[in-house]
Amino acid sequence: MTEPVRLSKRLIELVGCSRREAELYIEGGWVLVDGEVVDAPQFKVSEQRVELLPGAQATPLEPITLLLNVPTGHNVERTVEALALPQHWADDSAGIRPLASHLKRLVPCLPLQAGADGLHVLTQDWRIERKLKDDQAKLEQEYVVEVSGSLTPAQLKRLNHGLVFNGSALAPCKVSWQNETRLRFALKNPLPGQLVFMCNSVDLTVLSLKRIRIGGVPMGKVPGGEWRYLASRERF
Repeated sequence: MTEPVRLSKRLIELVGCSRREAELYIEGGWVLVDGEVVDAPQFKVSEQRVELLPGAQATPLEPITLLLNVPTGHNVERTVEALALPQHWADDSAGIRPLASHLKRLVPCLPLQAGADGLHVLTQDWRIERKLKDDQAKLEQEYVVEVSGSLTPAQLKRLNHGLVFNGSALAPCKVSWQNETRLRFALKNPLPGQLVFMCNSVDLTVLSLKRIRIGGVPMGKVPGGEWRYLASRERF
């Protein structure tokens, strides 16, 4: 048995690259240990088979942004803590190779309404974080709210424009029926508790809240509990 060594050292011995190149290959998910991707340069190997994948590139990883569909009835923080690669949506078309490092150093953006599920944004990219913070007041968010009760045309009109919350008039928004029990709310920068207040103001009881879109980025068909990457073509 040989003494275990760092994966980066073993890769240097195998391909003759520099230490920095070895670390970039490994962190980029280009190195297999016994057929499995290992992206930690400090991982210790001894007799295992180490391979560098064809087409490997020794380039720094680009920061990524994840779109997580928080499932109904689940705590947001616990759902984020439990993120794992197997939860990556199989039909993701972003073209990004899933790596364990993509689940580290994620910053949550634009918190959900209390008790809501659906679209939750997590990013490693300071540019995305700053944009969502700076544009929060003008980015439209879309929620589907399941309710019990009925609405008169006058009450529906009030929901769109005419309510006062915490002493201030609410900005106009777009509210319409999705089906017999679900309303669609499209509004900018909803205040904490605003959606429940709006529904209660017209004698509706809120059963569930689900965010499905932020700006120009929808959750899409991602199942609850799974996530996808923000594609390069998508813009909030």
